[in-house]
Amino acid sequence: MATAIGMTTHTQEETGLWSWLTTVDHKRIGTVYAVAGFLFFLLGGLEALAVRTQLAVPNGVVLDADRYNQFFTMHALTMIFLGVMPMGAGFFNYFIPLQIGARDVAFPRLNALSLWIFLSGGILLNASFFLGGAPNGGWFGYAPLSSIEYAKTSGMNFYVVALLVLGLSSLMASLNFAVTIINMRPPGMSMMRLPVFIWMTLVVTFLLILSLPVLTVALLQLYFDRMWGTAFFSPAAGGDPILWQHLFWIFGHPEVYVLILPSMGIVSEVLPVMARKPLFGYSAIVFAGASIGVLGFGVWAHHMFTTGLGPVPQVVFSASTMAIGVPTGIKIFNWLGTMYGGNIRFVTATYYAVAFIALFTIGGISGVMHASPPVDGQHQDSYFVVAHLHYVLVGGAIMGIFSGIYYWFPKMTGRLLDEKLGMISFWTMFAGLNLTFFPMHFLGLAGMPRRIYTYDADLGWDTWNMVATLGSYTLGIGILLFLVNFVITMRKPADAGNDPWGGATLEWATTSPPPAHNFEVIPEVRDRDPLWYDRDHNIAPAVVPEHNHIHMPPPSYFPLIISLGVLLIAVGALSHLAVTALGVVIVLYGIWGWALEPTD
Repeated sequence: MATAIGMTTHTQEETGLWSWLTTVDHKRIGTVYAVAGFLFFLLGGLEALAVRTQLAVPNGVVLDADRYNQFFTMHALTMIFLGVMPMGAGFFNYFIPLQIGARDVAFPRLNALSLWIFLSGGILLNASFFLGGAPNGGWFGYAPLSSIEYAKTSGMNFYVVALLVLGLSSLMASLNFAVTIINMRPPGMSMMRLPVFIWMTLVVTFLLILSLPVLTVALLQLYFDRMWGTAFFSPAAGGDPILWQHLFWIFGHPEVYVLILPSMGIVSEVLPVMARKPLFGYSAIVFAGASIGVLGFGVWAHHMFTTGLGPVPQVVFSASTMAIGVPTGIKIFNWLGTMYGGNIRFVTATYYAVAFIALFTIGGISGVMHASPPVDGQHQDSYFVVAHLHYVLVGGAIMGIFSGIYYWFPKMTGRLLDEKLGMISFWTMFAGLNLTFFPMHFLGLAGMPRRIYTYDADLGWDTWNMVATLGSYTLGIGILLFLVNFVITMRKPADAGNDPWGGATLEWATTSPPPAHNFEVIPEVRDRDPLWYDRDHNIAPAVVPEHNHIHMPPPSYFPLIISLGVLLIAVGALSHLAVTALGVVIVLYGIWGWALEPTD
């Protein structure tokens, strides 16, 4: 495999705020995605702590009913659309080109545009707190509770418009990543030599490309209902509120796999390196991930077993929900097979990866339970479902993301996070997570419904609610310890080296952090684990002459201009047509400048 580690010197990237605002470098864009996603993740965590504090004791007085509804709705929206997805997108942006031996994504300016539109949507959604109240109808926005009759404030208008903006960002990024993976692979890297993380990314991109249009249609219909008096979801005028549920969950359940598949890919990269042996059952894991993507579009109505679908849909969606557990189980056994017999290096990244397997399995088991309509009818809208969801998304997605942070941090910064503090942070998070969410199974079985803001003292829910609240603060302390670790580490010199873990994939073949151009020469891949293959066969990196010139796309401020226009269009949709018209003009100017901008 031809790689070079800093053999020639190229013009370094500029520094300063303007260079970051105009960058088209996938690594900088990925860094901004990850940092912004983590900041939103912290905001969503604070909203969750407020919710748990309200529920710590019977008849709590921390939040009133309306503010509580806003907080639990914004907690979910923030965590899903502004936290977990962007942190995953940060890894996608940073490591897709590095892992496939490319110098950037296929469309660098489109990549920058997706970032700034995402930030516009995030700011718009959170601005609702200060402009009449945040969305208060749950992240699913069920009709008719999301109609103007029941949600009279502007919060649900912000919900509709902000999700449309965020969906536009995700669609741009997904198309970009798919084209990059399919068309920019280096010589010798067939599809079945792609790293599993890249495969899971590819599945995620197609999940979003196929599901976001459905959500867009549903949101536009809801916007028309709220703003212009149409009746898509109003039963009194001939509409159907169940239609909203179908449209939303056709997007919503693939979205669950959008959140979890990146962590599955991360764990599939971490475990082989830490076990010092190739991934067990590579082909099985790849096809299992693709199967999850396909089956993910055929299970949405298990969210609707209590809506009176009838016996035939219940049987069909029950069977499909059980079936999707099979590829998930295949993955779990292959990860265990990877660790079996390996010389495992128990570092913090390993602990998070193993915790992902254990906790995601718990969440998966309770998910398969809901494939049974009678069981689902008992658990529906109870805290048992809250427990299941959070074991999948916190125990699964978040644990996987933290494994990726500890694994790839030296590649991104040249520094290794402190292992001792990392272990303390991990065990604090692990204990807090289980203390928070496992008691919710008991609360659900004891009859505690979701989304209630208070409860009486004689219902038998006091003890487990207090335990869950204490657990949530423990989880928060664990994340705070990670932030301390981050700050301490960034104050140290960059001394991690280019490949501290002895990695197998191409990102470890370049410097830490990588140069603007990633690789001096495009790699040639001979094996599924290219660095291990070259090491075992004593294949040396290619030598590149010093006068070698690598052309990289120049910075551009037009993505920033277009995103500003999109933000104004969205603000106009919430306020006045004149603002929308101004936004359209700015977008057209940005597109015109983009088209005429020199790329040399």
